[in-house]
Amino acid sequence: MTDMPFTPPGPDAKVFVISVAAELSGLHPQTLRTYDRLGIVEAGRTGGGGRRYSLRDVELLRTVARLTAEGLGLEGVKRVIALENQVLALQQKVAELQSELAAAHHALGTVQNLPVLAQQTQLTVWRRPGR
Repeated sequence: MTDMPFTPPGPDAKVFVISVAAELSGLHPQTLRTYDRLGIVEAGRTGGGGRRYSLRDVELLRTVARLTAEGLGLEGVKRVIALENQVLALQQKVAELQSELAAAHHALGTVQNLPVLAQQTQLTVWRRPGR
């Protein structure tokens, strides 16, 4: 026995065999094989070639099942999933940039002797007559 505490696998750990993933998603195992072959929900592979699915994969399989039940074709489902992933990536980037902006504002508030923007000024250029 080790003294290390048990850490459950995360949502991306490929731990479910195809029969369990099929049961959890409400789909037939052959449907999961088709989705894997088409690249819609890609399973992990064991050394012997067996498919393994994560909790996140099962959630995605349920989303695919819902979208197809609503009448969307598999190519449309792939596009929706790609767009949802793009939205998530963009939301993460926005949050990262907002954090950087807040840090920059904070840093600017602590710097002494910054130049102050001048109020509106007027510049007149004088030339000698005849030149």
